Amino acid sequence: MRLVRRDAFSFSPLRTGERMAPGLRRCSRLVVRGSTAPAAGAPSKPLKASDRVRLGDSELLVSTCCLGTMTWGKQNSEAEAHQQLSYAWDMGLNFLDTAEMYPVPTEAATQGRTDTYIGTWMRGGGRRREEVVIATKVSGYSDRATWVRQPPRTTRVTREQVVESVDASLRRLQVDHIDLLQIHWPDRYVPLFGSGPYDVGQERPDAVPFEEQLRALEEVVRAGKVRYIGVSNETSYGVSEFCHLARAAGLPMIQTIQNAYSLLVRVPFETDLSETCRRHHVSLLAYSPLAGGMLTGKYDKLSAQQLQAARFNLFPGYMARYKQSAVQEAVREYDRVAAKYGMSATELALAWCKSRWFVSSTIIGATSMEQLKENLAAFDKDIPDECAADIQAIYKKYKDPTVNP
Repeated sequence: MRLVRRDAFSFSPLRTGERMAPGLRRCSRLVVRGSTAPAAGAPSKPLKASDRVRLGDSELLVSTCCLGTMTWGKQNSEAEAHQQLSYAWDMGLNFLDTAEMYPVPTEAATQGRTDTYIGTWMRGGGRRREEVVIATKVSGYSDRATWVRQPPRTTRVTREQVVESVDASLRRLQVDHIDLLQIHWPDRYVPLFGSGPYDVGQERPDAVPFEEQLRALEEVVRAGKVRYIGVSNETSYGVSEFCHLARAAGLPMIQTIQNAYSLLVRVPFETDLSETCRRHHVSLLAYSPLAGGMLTGKYDKLSAQQLQAARFNLFPGYMARYKQSAVQEAVREYDRVAAKYGMSATELALAWCKSRWFVSSTIIGATSMEQLKENLAAFDKDIPDECAADIQAIYKKYKDPTVNP
């Protein structure tokens, strides 16, 4: 396989069975061109979406594009999920992201169905286990989605619930281990999904301590059920606490953080999380790079009938922040920049996200094969300096317009 230089640091991949010496840093931006044989009709050269990056200080080499799965079982059938998986792997991807609560919006009748679809694809000969890097997520604190646990109860990041979650995920996925287990959102109070400033009145005195969470995760790692751990929807404080405590107590280190990042959601990661994660060798898995589809520009173009099936209408509260006039104005300006440089709005958004030095892998999600193909092809686009300057000019005018509507 061929190494593709992304920054000032490049390291050869670890050989099978090789472990890193204590204290040795592996750059999470290593890029390795995958050697997967192309499918019939595939491009003559591998897509950049199939480039390989190392996650944190782990041995996981994953594609720079990660296949998101949260619509499977709600907006997509099992057959459609299998079709997406097979096509993505034919194009060189090796990384997928799921969660115990998927599909979303989560409900008791469908919870876990996404995993089940992945499991039937794996068991049906989709790919050998070693060809698929599976990331999943254990739910943080929630007193609403109680059906995720049996018997139903508030979800917490405790030893009992981490073990229960992992065992249930393994059964649905039909595998004997998970490559990356992430805490889906914090057990403690944290403002989530653009809800605005931190509110001390929302703090919960019974939040599970960081060390207790790490020891729960250590148990499933030691049992061989999980290879590596990570976090999601986390803050600089949370990342630092997990990392400092892990080092002090000899517990597993978090390797990844999965947070929202896009042209419309930049400030939380760019201001201080980027430095925090760099210092602790934690790789960003950027989710919602198209802002739930808003950055495709499609919400100005779809018919009334098509809009009824669009993702925003499945999230009347959660997605409300993306419908603000300031958001729509920003999207139209980004759309004009895309046209100026010969790109679609989708290509601009995904190419820009991929180009950021702190983004290791970008998570895409598609409800149709047409969307999936466009998303994967977008990784072959690059952002010229002039285009980046135009993007920055818009950003100064519309800085994170989705926050605190």
